[in-house]
Amino acid sequence: MFSKILIANRGEIACRIIKTARRMGIATVAVYSAADANARHVRLADEAVQIGGAEAKDSYLVAERILQAALATGAQAVHPGYGFLSENDVFADACAAAGVVFIGPPAQAIRAMGSKSAAKALMEKTGVPLTPGYHGDRQEPDFLAEQAARIGYPVLIKASAGGGGKGMRRVDAAADFEAALTSCRREAINAFGDDHVLVEKYVLKPRHIEIQVFGDTHGNYVYLFERDCSVQRRHQKVLEEAPAPGMQPERRAAMGEAAVNAARAVAYVGAGTVEFIANQDGSFYFMEMNTRLQVEHPVTEMITGLDLVEWQLRVAAGQPLPLAQDQLRIHGHAIEARIYAEDPDKGFLPSIGHLHHLSPPVASEHVRVDTGVEQGDDITPFYDPMIAKLIVWDHDRPSALARMRKALGEYQVVGVTSNIEFLGRLTTCASFANADLDTGLIEREHDNLFPSPAALPENAWLLAAVAELLTEARHARGTETAAERGSPWLALDGWRLNASSQRLLTFAQGEHKQVIGVTAQSGGWELSLGEHKVSARGQLLGHGQLQVQLGERRTKATVVASGERRQVFVDGHGYALQRVPLLDVGGGAAEQAGGLRSPMPGKIVALLVAPGSSVEEGTPLLVMEAMKMEHTITAPARGVVKAFCCAAGDQVTDGIELVEFEAESVETA
Repeated sequence: MFSKILIANRGEIACRIIKTARRMGIATVAVYSAADANARHVRLADEAVQIGGAEAKDSYLVAERILQAALATGAQAVHPGYGFLSENDVFADACAAAGVVFIGPPAQAIRAMGSKSAAKALMEKTGVPLTPGYHGDRQEPDFLAEQAARIGYPVLIKASAGGGGKGMRRVDAAADFEAALTSCRREAINAFGDDHVLVEKYVLKPRHIEIQVFGDTHGNYVYLFERDCSVQRRHQKVLEEAPAPGMQPERRAAMGEAAVNAARAVAYVGAGTVEFIANQDGSFYFMEMNTRLQVEHPVTEMITGLDLVEWQLRVAAGQPLPLAQDQLRIHGHAIEARIYAEDPDKGFLPSIGHLHHLSPPVASEHVRVDTGVEQGDDITPFYDPMIAKLIVWDHDRPSALARMRKALGEYQVVGVTSNIEFLGRLTTCASFANADLDTGLIEREHDNLFPSPAALPENAWLLAAVAELLTEARHARGTETAAERGSPWLALDGWRLNASSQRLLTFAQGEHKQVIGVTAQSGGWELSLGEHKVSARGQLLGHGQLQVQLGERRTKATVVASGERRQVFVDGHGYALQRVPLLDVGGGAAEQAGGLRSPMPGKIVALLVAPGSSVEEGTPLLVMEAMKMEHTITAPARGVVKAFCCAAGDQVTDGIELVEFEAESVETA
């Protein structure tokens, strides 16, 4: 077994690998970019080496620097994690040439499966069923459009070298094919350096089921059952679970055998995942093989009781697989939710910022949190905006689902917008609860998953007010000098000679402002919210937590302050408020009219209309790229694009004006 390994990755997967290596007594070397100098994986590793600038192309994708770091630190092997260089056959060859073990499959296996087109041709010879489509080398746009027409719409354009939903577009009509192909290729070249695509029939109401396989250097192969990854947004997985709901033993065996045949066909070694598109009738088609560990591998670990990273290390060291197929068993049910810094209400737009407050649910035999960040860290624009993977396990799916809902309700994030509330709605919607799964579930349940903004519950406003009052009192006590201690002039008990002390606290949610009247009374306050009055008292418990008595009800909550922002967590939900200063007269925070601003830092990819154009609401105006995904800025209303404030290729910051836009005035009778 190795005594030291280098981890050629970052974030939660690097931290995950370090955890297993430490348990096995293996020293670890981390590599990091300029943006990750104080990242969690760097803090956890035994050693760390800086390998370049903030951009992945200047650091995590520079194979030469990573190999130099491995040789300089005496690492015997390199674990690539997933993403970056994990499926790079040139890097695998370079490791072998340098005498460093690549903890993954042989380079020839990566090459065989690295091109979706070539892999499908190989699988066809092996007898693995394929989705109808064009997987050849001809790439002229007109020819691909002809193939799409032959296959029949809807079709799916996919980057041949792709993964993670990048370089993938569904096309429903011939008129949309050219634009989708252009965008798909552009995204593919940016993410993978290869704009080769394939075109396939889009299977209606498909399930995305993948099989975890393992091979060793002794010719042994096993499959560790399946994962259902059907719940996706923008072709990226959101929820994963194992085993797949409704999977019959015969179908599991057939898919497992097909996956092992795929691995055997390329003399595969290590951990790999064979992904299938499955019809509701039980038929299935080979989609691709990912020659690495998957993001969702924890659900397989939870139902098998195995550590797949340990298996990777043992196989890479030349040991045989720890177990044979007939020794593997499924125990219980596991679900994984990906916690992202993103805004589901804005098309899942990534969010960046400082994690002022980060409190995950408590880990246990039922709850696991894999993360690459901690409170005080930053979500930057340079990498995938994942905060963590939340994994739960229980004896059956209903129990695991209840665990997930509770754990999501306990997850608290302040500083970036997160998808936690969305995941809570997703796990309670009828389709997911009843295991009516397919890749269109989010679109199908759109109205339930994206409800109109609801009014804040009364207790959220009241808890924000109590937290404010308790914090003021603590601050006053903390700043008094010894001579002032006990002075009646510093007391905040509301005493007045002729009347009770009264004041107003104002909070806002968006454009809505809420004024709360505060009247001091013995041991607390009387709070007025409109016509409703309630007595209140409480105490701070630390880290934003407080215990509050509102009338007859006692409750615990968390209120986190960041500048004028207040995040209230209560009853499994989070509510974002603003404290309105006493002298605020309103209007200062309103966005300037007439301009469309950048929702995040990124790069302008293309301007889609000419200045002076009259456009309809929803017309695409420009495309920007951030975190390796393209985002389209559209017209907010019918109007005129007066001018662009940027050009293709420009790097832009968050909030900068992109388009001078003049909305058409609405005629009134």
